[in-house]
Amino acid sequence: MEASNNKIIKIAHLYPEVLNLYGDRGNILCLRKRLEWRGIDCSVTEIKLGDSSSLSDYDLFFIGGGQDFEQEVLLSDLKAGKGSSIKAAIEDGKTFLCICGGYQMMGHYYQTKEGEKMEFLGAVDLHTIGGDVRMIGNYAFHTSSQCGDSDIVGFENHSGRTYLGKDVEPLGTILMGYGNNGEDKTEGVHYKNLYGSYSHGPILPKNPDFTDHLLRVTLERKYGNADLPQLEDGIEKAAHENIFQKIMSNTMSED
Repeated sequence: MEASNNKIIKIAHLYPEVLNLYGDRGNILCLRKRLEWRGIDCSVTEIKLGDSSSLSDYDLFFIGGGQDFEQEVLLSDLKAGKGSSIKAAIEDGKTFLCICGGYQMMGHYYQTKEGEKMEFLGAVDLHTIGGDVRMIGNYAFHTSSQCGDSDIVGFENHSGRTYLGKDVEPLGTILMGYGNNGEDKTEGVHYKNLYGSYSHGPILPKNPDFTDHLLRVTLERKYGNADLPQLEDGIEKAAHENIFQKIMSNTMSED
């Protein structure tokens, strides 16, 4: 389908050269294709370390996961001014999808298991504590009604335990796996139009309903409406259901 409705969504991919574990870049490809299939123009700009260009012109932001040392590399760049721009975009209601390390960095700090504290962006009321045991495996959760009300399948691999503050709500409730901390059955975070999750894999191609929720939120903010024609994605939804059933019956291979 050719773009023809004069709408365009501008996507900013933050730190693609540093944060791209487990194929998280596939989230960008999924967003772009589900827009293009509906005749909606899409542009993707990579915002890398040292890039001081304005973020105000973008509609949807993606930041992926990375190793602890990569997060440290990013801190100086965030403190140089980009962090303030990111926080302003979040408060302005722009859509953000933040995965694992990118999710943690939206919070106040990360405290290692040795007790050392790394100050993060502080854009969202949450913090993360490092643990001795990694929480790893295929997992499933159900998003809240404000986040699309759908079952999500994904893959988590993190030693950090994330705890949400009183001003935010979780992205969803754990059905199988660990989620934010392995204790309170919460997964991810939802604040304004920011969505954070531990789900690698990448999350969006596996979960078309959640992908469309993000697109709908983005279009509504920019244009006042979200006309998303139904796609013929029976194959995608059948694959999602197959994975979901395997995870819930604990028959999903991690190889």
